[in-house]
Amino acid sequence: MTLGILGGGQLGWMLGIAARRLGIDCVFLDPAESCTADLIGDRIRADYDDPRALAELARRCDVVTYEFENVPANAAASLAETVPVRPGWTSLETSQDRLVEKTFLARNGVPVPAFRAVDDLPSLEAAVAGIGTPSILKTRHGGYDGKGQVVIRDPAESSDAIERIGGRPAILEAMVEFDLEASVLVVRGADGTTRSWPPIRNRHADGILRRSECPAPGVPAQAESAMIEHATRIADALDHVGVLTVEFFVTGDQVLANEIAPRVHNSGHLTIEFSETDQFENHVRAVTGRELGPTDARHGRAIMLNAIGDAPSTGILADASVAMVDAEGAATTRASPVVDAVYHDYRKNPRPGRKVGHLTIASDEIDATRSDALAAMVPGALVD
Repeated sequence: MTLGILGGGQLGWMLGIAARRLGIDCVFLDPAESCTADLIGDRIRADYDDPRALAELARRCDVVTYEFENVPANAAASLAETVPVRPGWTSLETSQDRLVEKTFLARNGVPVPAFRAVDDLPSLEAAVAGIGTPSILKTRHGGYDGKGQVVIRDPAESSDAIERIGGRPAILEAMVEFDLEASVLVVRGADGTTRSWPPIRNRHADGILRRSECPAPGVPAQAESAMIEHATRIADALDHVGVLTVEFFVTGDQVLANEIAPRVHNSGHLTIEFSETDQFENHVRAVTGRELGPTDARHGRAIMLNAIGDAPSTGILADASVAMVDAEGAATTRASPVVDAVYHDYRKNPRPGRKVGHLTIASDEIDATRSDALAAMVPGALVD
């Protein structure tokens, strides 16, 4: 079997590593000059909506998936004419438009922050009057890591907010006073079987995920059950096949869904070391019609630290007994054979705000002094 993957970034690379473990070849489609996924499979270098490239991908593959949700509609439709595309168009369509997404969630009984559609300044002023301030204006399409968003703290800021998002169609959401942010990853097979990983607590700075922990510290049992129930209901309602991620705001026992991602997710990277079957392997299993693997924990706790803007020194990491992942996902170390930390290098050129790698610490018990020391070595990571 050959799996086609739209996108050749680090998510595609890690999907490719998982696919190779299962004896599945991968072919990627990505327009970039070089990609992390070049380490693990063949790549068609072309725009995502290039008809000839799409036809070649469909010809070479048995099924197609994607590492990002902003797949051009015409590309997905063209591929689906000749090869299964999983997750399907309903998942893509719902996650590509924040207004459609919030409406879908509310209609399916998933609690969300108050929201209103915004098309121009008068509709924004009406939305601000209805929701109040502080509130957050988000473009309906695109945007990630805090991009395409403007916080409105006073109604007088409405005109400036519209200009800052370029007058694009948007959604206004109430700002939520939450205790913490958490994500739940579920995987749904082609036969409708669904499995989930424990909730993961996430910490952001400047709109970028910096640190994830599992099991999520500070999440009450009632909130944990609610998040898993909501995520499973969403996957079923979408007839989703593959991994689905739902991000939540948690306040006490109450949860509000923030957004969904119909794909493997940055917060789930720690499942590689933490879980019996990680998010990447189970996504590949699901989209290729295989039986899902168990999602049970292999360790008591895991912490994932994102390297933002620059990579940590390999010499310093080696001296700290951190294993390094090679191009095919194997962890190697020149230090102690008993290693509780692994660094995944995305082989990307450093630049401000760019995710260039991640470090995961996984053990039955994690010493706070060690985890803080490792976090201090990772550019952009948050020390607890």
